[in-house]
Amino acid sequence: MLRMISAESLAAELRSSGVSDVLSDGTTRAAYSSDASLYRVRPLVVARPRHADEVAAALAVCRRVGVPLTSRGGGTSVAGNAVGTGLILDFSRHMNRVLSIDTEVQTATVEPGTIQTVLQQAVAPHGLRFGPDPSTFTRCTIGGMIGNNACGSRTLGYGRTSDNVKGLHVLTGTGESLHLESGGEVPASPVLSGLQQVTRAGLATIRTELGQFGRQVSGYALEHLLPENRFDVTRMLVGTEGTLAVATQATVRLVTEPAHRVLVVLGYADIASAGDATPLVLKFDPTACEGIDSRIVDVVRERRGPDAVPPLPAGAAWLFVEVVGDDLDETIAMAQQVGRDCCAVDSLVVTDEGRTAQLWRIRADGAGLAGRSPAGLPAHAGWEDAAVPPAMLGNYLRDFDALMDEYGVTGLPYGHFGDGCMHVRIDWPLDKPGGSTIFRDFLVSASTLVAGYGGSLSGEHGDGRARSELLPLMYSPDAMALFSAVKHAFDPDNILNPGVVVDPRPVDADLRIPAAPLVRRQLAMAYHHDDGDFTQAVHRCTGVGKCRADNTATGGVMCPSYQATREEKDSTRGRARVLQEMINGTAVDGGWRSPEVHDALDLCLSCKGCSSDCPTGVDMAAFKAEVLHQSYKGRIRPASHYSLGWLPRWAKIASHAPGLVNATMRVPGIGPLALSSAGVDKRRTIPPFATQTFRSWFKETEHDRATTGDPVMLFVDSFTNYFTPEVGQATVQVLEAAGYRPRLTDKQQCCGLTWISTGQLTAAKKILGRTVDALSDSAAAGIPIVGMEPSCTGVLRSDAAELLGRAAAEPVAAATRTLAELLTERGWEPPSLEGRSVVAQPHCHHHSVMGWSPDAQLLEKAGAQVQRLGGCCGLAGNFGVEKGHYEVSVAVAEQQLLPAVAAADADTTILADGYSCRTQLSDLTDRRGDHLAQLLAAQLDATQLEGGAARRRD
Repeated sequence: MLRMISAESLAAELRSSGVSDVLSDGTTRAAYSSDASLYRVRPLVVARPRHADEVAAALAVCRRVGVPLTSRGGGTSVAGNAVGTGLILDFSRHMNRVLSIDTEVQTATVEPGTIQTVLQQAVAPHGLRFGPDPSTFTRCTIGGMIGNNACGSRTLGYGRTSDNVKGLHVLTGTGESLHLESGGEVPASPVLSGLQQVTRAGLATIRTELGQFGRQVSGYALEHLLPENRFDVTRMLVGTEGTLAVATQATVRLVTEPAHRVLVVLGYADIASAGDATPLVLKFDPTACEGIDSRIVDVVRERRGPDAVPPLPAGAAWLFVEVVGDDLDETIAMAQQVGRDCCAVDSLVVTDEGRTAQLWRIRADGAGLAGRSPAGLPAHAGWEDAAVPPAMLGNYLRDFDALMDEYGVTGLPYGHFGDGCMHVRIDWPLDKPGGSTIFRDFLVSASTLVAGYGGSLSGEHGDGRARSELLPLMYSPDAMALFSAVKHAFDPDNILNPGVVVDPRPVDADLRIPAAPLVRRQLAMAYHHDDGDFTQAVHRCTGVGKCRADNTATGGVMCPSYQATREEKDSTRGRARVLQEMINGTAVDGGWRSPEVHDALDLCLSCKGCSSDCPTGVDMAAFKAEVLHQSYKGRIRPASHYSLGWLPRWAKIASHAPGLVNATMRVPGIGPLALSSAGVDKRRTIPPFATQTFRSWFKETEHDRATTGDPVMLFVDSFTNYFTPEVGQATVQVLEAAGYRPRLTDKQQCCGLTWISTGQLTAAKKILGRTVDALSDSAAAGIPIVGMEPSCTGVLRSDAAELLGRAAAEPVAAATRTLAELLTERGWEPPSLEGRSVVAQPHCHHHSVMGWSPDAQLLEKAGAQVQRLGGCCGLAGNFGVEKGHYEVSVAVAEQQLLPAVAAADADTTILADGYSCRTQLSDLTDRRGDHLAQLLAAQLDATQLEGGAARRRD
């Protein structure tokens, strides 16, 4: 029970006891109020220990003042295992090192906050790996995996986490320090003496109820304490969800990476039929057997485009089966035999690594992709990892579908079919009156169903707050009494993660969604995909935490600010949690102008990386624009909103005397003074205005323009027109060479991007509305519209519909193309770039809204050797220019862009279509960036140029 102590007092107690990194501010407490579950529990304080002594000190304080302590790793717990009312210990910030690797005995010793991927990268050079691989492997921690007994896709080959932990250093709830070794001598200990007594009294119950099949994760795994299992406390503690002890160090078993992995995809008529076939697959001893059906595949195609799903065999449900071997031909032959012998309607052996990775990514993103149900409604965790013996899986799936029909709900099932473990997120009407009752009744019915199949309420995520109350439906009173006795032996004062497993909170208590009122009125954005509800849009974040992972290696962007600061509040998830608390209004109670909200959003670059990279489709850039709009509506704004937010307006004025303006800004003292008064960091430079605008050049050279060719409307953005007309000139040259006849709107138009990013959405609607009107005739006539600046092109493709409505904006959006999209659709043969090395920095909005694949295809077709960078350049429009953002802007650039440029040869082309990206390059390096049009135009040969010239002569 939480005693009456303030956050400030607890923080002071912790600091005085030697805990150095303690946070009690409202923003942090809001960011940590949830994990990846449905539950909202605001902590009193968050501490991030640097070493085991600080953990012990924190535990001692909690015991002394009677405050609960909850351990947390990556915060990806789906059952509410990593939230609590007292102290949250976040191990991921500092205690995240791989301490040692022993290649002879194949073990590694790690701190609990070590990310699973970090461990894999450390041991991979030795030909080793850590076996368990949950779908959150890019951000989950080893400590969290130990807490939940995580499994993952390859449990068939490598076992659960409990099968792979050799030793633990833990602190019990009594403060006792234990160094445990699996299969080793039991140390002398008051806690363990009590545990032995509990075990001896319950041998019959343990033998008959626990450890009945591989995925029986619910409750405590007391089968490891049986005499025949040598009283293995180490393995028993795995999966206890931080309720018995706090781990400070772990030694894990490593396995040899197989020489070859081959994926065979089996097609079935429906997901239950795939479940029926699972026992046949298991005869081949695969390392993985995963199931999905067309419902998830359709979501991927809708959200990421048809190319996101490689060819699949016939059917409406599929098993992804992985077999391994030392000889490639033999392994392929085995995969082919699996395809023949498992009653599939069709099968496909996949040997291409790229396609294999694409397919596994669909499975790995399942939890996020399932965040919207087949009915298009928000779908929630809560009953997401029940397991039954694999032989019963098909029938269980049929009964479970019938249960969903009975309750009038839908979901997207998928999971570890080889282990009998099924994941699903369900669209319970939690935002409606009576929704919590439906949720509770469904969980009771589902628990009864799975127990009837001899299954487990949890197959890998743990019980947490979502299932602990339901354990009596699965276990006898004797088993429940044993769990309680074990808890009392380790943690008699109920300090460690109370409310979980023993003396549980009700499953329908502390739910986040029912506590959130609808926010629909007077919004600037339409939120079409969320039924016009800002609350629903913000609650798209389910907490899976992909925003905390480094996604840059695969070309991802999300989340650059978190990668720079490593602060939860600077992640997409952390920001979403703070916004959810704002909507709730009980703790973050200042509405749109709440300091906590602005603190969380301050370092958001508005890169839109989350809109494509987040599996649930969170668009934090839109949320930030909405918050700024609501906060400053009718009020004085920060100086940068007027200077940078109105940049196209100032650029138009400067274009009348660009030489004078440029000369004035070079006068000593004037430039820095102007920057400071404009809210711009003094370390930034002011790009010069072009001496001739692009539109002026276009008009001046009108008689040299091609008179034939397919018409194309060139959308001239403010950056190209006033700062870099050479980009527009190159674009015209390339388009003419490709057989097009470019034209412009009668007047200079603007997409309103700078007004959008600074939250001046009323003005943005007017500006953007004029632009869409000017482009509508071209769209109606079937004339393609080509954007040159990716961020402005993205506005036409995405934001316009949110600000102006679909009817007005969608025809223009459908007609708008990037240069690469237009050229690849036409099948144009680009000039040769053979032997040319290119380091490409796709603009964030290019990646997130349009996609960079057409650019990659065009460059590949031209023969260029391309190194595509992930992440953001760090400037991100006005963000990196504003005061207070410089250090983070540079830190973001240092993640990918700056190292790649530093390593590039002098003759390597730095490709950067975005004006921001090129500006960041010129500010931070001595290299310049080129637009794709400039790269292509410079390589046009005489024949291609002659084609354009001939049409001009005609």
